Amino acid sequence: MPAKGDLGKRVLALDLSGRRIGLAVSDPLGIVAQGLPTLTRVHRAADLATLARLAAEYQVGRIVVGLPLLPSGEEGPEAAAVRRFARELARHTGLPVDLYDERYTTRQAERVLRAGGVKACDRKGLVDRLAAVLILQSYLDARRRGARSSWKSCWRH
Repeated sequence: MPAKGDLGKRVLALDLSGRRIGLAVSDPLGIVAQGLPTLTRVHRAADLATLARLAAEYQVGRIVVGLPLLPSGEEGPEAAAVRRFARELARHTGLPVDLYDERYTTRQAERVLRAGGVKACDRKGLVDRLAAVLILQSYLDARRRGARSSWKSCWRH
């Protein structure tokens, strides 16, 4: 179920990489995820400003950021960087930000695109977008089931 105060608000999901941010947004009821154009990263301040603008434009009430855990489930250096970005994003937008286990979403997205006949040169931004969709749909499904074990933290401004 959506958290109190989230009713009618969309959820924005991010799949962070060094060069791009894959984006997905839910419908207002929090049932279905759909991809948005992938954001090419510029620098942190510009990235945060763009994400805040998108959150306002889509009437987002919560943001989910994919947390890159190691296969063992432990956090490595990439997870620490994502946590820092998520904290800054929460401060910048004033929205709650959840971290959600994103293990294997990029591999799954690549497999789907390959199976769909998408050429390697056309996959770059699409992989990030599809990974964000996979993260968000899994998060929405878990939230409807009431399962909180897959997301690690929540920050509120």
